[in-house]
Amino acid sequence: MCHPGWARARTEAHLAALRAREARDVPAPRTESYEREPAMAGTASTAKTTARKTTARTAGKKTAGKPASYDGFTEEEREAMKERAKELKASSRRTSRTSRADKAAEAEADVLAKIAEMPDADRVLAERVHALVKENAPELAPKLWYGMPAYARDGKVVCFFQSAQKFKTRYATLGFSDLARLDDGAMWPAAYALTRLTPADEARIAELVRKAVA
Repeated sequence: MCHPGWARARTEAHLAALRAREARDVPAPRTESYEREPAMAGTASTAKTTARKTTARTAGKKTAGKPASYDGFTEEEREAMKERAKELKASSRRTSRTSRADKAAEAEADVLAKIAEMPDADRVLAERVHALVKENAPELAPKLWYGMPAYARDGKVVCFFQSAQKFKTRYATLGFSDLARLDDGAMWPAAYALTRLTPADEARIAELVRKAVA
């Protein structure tokens, strides 16, 4: 007959052996979530880099072939402003010691030089307008205005000739400022398209110029 203490010892030893075997058979905790974290971080970084590259490519496509900035003016308009700046500088260089007659002669020489540079179609029209203004309104002084032949009273432009080439238009223009006294009722033209000049057209221009300074 076994002693009760021995039976208890055997039972406890048996239980300890069972627990040890169960511990060996239990699988180790899965670490997938911990192992994935570095990969996920790398994926996020790659996604950000890809997004930046895509944005850069898209921006490049939008701006390709376009100027870095746009100020709202055409190339011809910017050129006209540059010419006006040159005109103002040239005028300031004519000191007070220069006589009025000399200043007028220099200003007219600038106008004639500009007319000579025009394409033939524009040049022929500009020469006739210049002659008509000189003949019918001798009080108007020729001067350049934004690179265009203009005719002024006391330094203020009354009328001007704009070539077709100036702003890439299909016709030249004879224009009048608000100083021109062309009032006719509540509405009247202040600019005229020119493609050629007939004797009747020249007579009309002469009449307009005389009225403008009346």
